[in-house]
Amino acid sequence: MSDLKKELFNTLNKLDTEQRNPDTKEIDLADPLEIVQLMNNEDQKVAFHVEKRLNEIAESVELVSDSINLGGRLLYFGAGTSGRLGVLDAAECPPTFGTEPHQVQGFIAGGEDAMFVAQEGAEDSEEIGAKDFLNVNPTKVDVVCGLAASGRTPYVLGVIKKAQEMGIKTIFVTTVPKSQLKVQADITIDVPVGPEVIMGSTRLKSGTAQKMVLNMITTGAFIRQGKVLENVMVDLKLTNEKLVERAKRIITTFGNVSYSESEKLLTESNGHVKTALVMSLGSLDREEAKSLLGKNDGFIRKALQNLN
Repeated sequence: MSDLKKELFNTLNKLDTEQRNPDTKEIDLADPLEIVQLMNNEDQKVAFHVEKRLNEIAESVELVSDSINLGGRLLYFGAGTSGRLGVLDAAECPPTFGTEPHQVQGFIAGGEDAMFVAQEGAEDSEEIGAKDFLNVNPTKVDVVCGLAASGRTPYVLGVIKKAQEMGIKTIFVTTVPKSQLKVQADITIDVPVGPEVIMGSTRLKSGTAQKMVLNMITTGAFIRQGKVLENVMVDLKLTNEKLVERAKRIITTFGNVSYSESEKLLTESNGHVKTALVMSLGSLDREEAKSLLGKNDGFIRKALQNLN
């Protein structure tokens, strides 16, 4: 065995995500109900582990929000399940928050093909990670978020190291303890969920934990950008009929207007829900509403308070 292979073997022996779960050792003999009960029992533990890192997640929310204010981007990099979760979170931001596609981007080792068919060898090179990172033309106002359940994925470490060399802020999301990491980011969110139901299958608890963390980071950052009124997303893009009808419902609810009036407001605002709401709530025309929103950084509540 080569020294490199021996080092990897020894590393895997120590990683939390590669240990056997003592509570699921009989799962191969279990019936379907027992299998899903065992899995559900393990999944219930994930939220409690995430709770222990809320301070770090909140720091990440502020870091990403500040970056967006400066015209920066949130750039996710990962491999396998972790990479797919980053791509998924990035893809869901535009329809949910009306963001531009470039503001949150996800990249996976092996490229687009790896989203659908596993490209296992693609994660083994720090050099490829660094190269892929440079290909997105990073700037110092961007934020890089590395995703690696094991904390050791070479592709992701290559990205983090290159970002640090360039003076770019970094976040690292992992599901092993910080003590097992060989890289230190500006913010490390380590959520050690413990051994998986099936040893090494990090698409399970590790994937769930990472999805929860990414949900919090982008949702929190865009709440800080004025994309939400009370607890309703009001900057959605009307890309299908469901979202068009949701927009009308939002306008009728907050604006206290009829369905036909909400249609009229939506048309007059060129399909921009926040503008339509300010038009309705402030008795303003489209240009006045747009101007007021602009002066208040897109926050509807602030806009209306200043109008009053």
